[in-house]
Amino acid sequence: MEAATVKKVRSSDLELKDRLVALNRVTKVTKGGRTFTFSAIVVVGNENGVVGHGLGKAKEVQEAIAKGIDDAKKNLVKVPVRKGTIPHSQEGKFAGARVFLKPAAHGTGVIAGGAMRAVLESVGVTDVLAKSKGSSNPHNVVKATISALMDMRDANAVAQLRSVPIEKVFNG
Repeated sequence: MEAATVKKVRSSDLELKDRLVALNRVTKVTKGGRTFTFSAIVVVGNENGVVGHGLGKAKEVQEAIAKGIDDAKKNLVKVPVRKGTIPHSQEGKFAGARVFLKPAAHGTGVIAGGAMRAVLESVGVTDVLAKSKGSSNPHNVVKATISALMDMRDANAVAQLRSVPIEKVFNG
């Protein structure tokens, strides 16, 4: 199977909404006492097929979130979304996290938890069945979910790859 083409997107012409996935307080103990810093995992998307993730670290919560949003805007990718769901079932993997995404009928809703839900809602998916296996670390689950979404191919891409009309893709 050929590698999927990653479609990078510029953030300048999009109306992006951000979601905070996880916020960690990190304590560094030194001779002078404890130093607290914060790390924030943020997902941004236009709820119409574009999504990105970022990590921000700072001494203040708001600063960490702002840095995470800036980082996420640099990592935007285009994902195929068809009638509020995904085109086909797909597995994604990153480090110890494994995710499984399956299309669902209209009205099902987003059946996913935690970090996966934030990514799927940001990309604009309204109906999907999802399962996270392995690690529940939000960093890895977000990356595995985006990896699975990037491997998705819509019918037009498949028809073009096979050099057949789009009707033949559906009819077999």
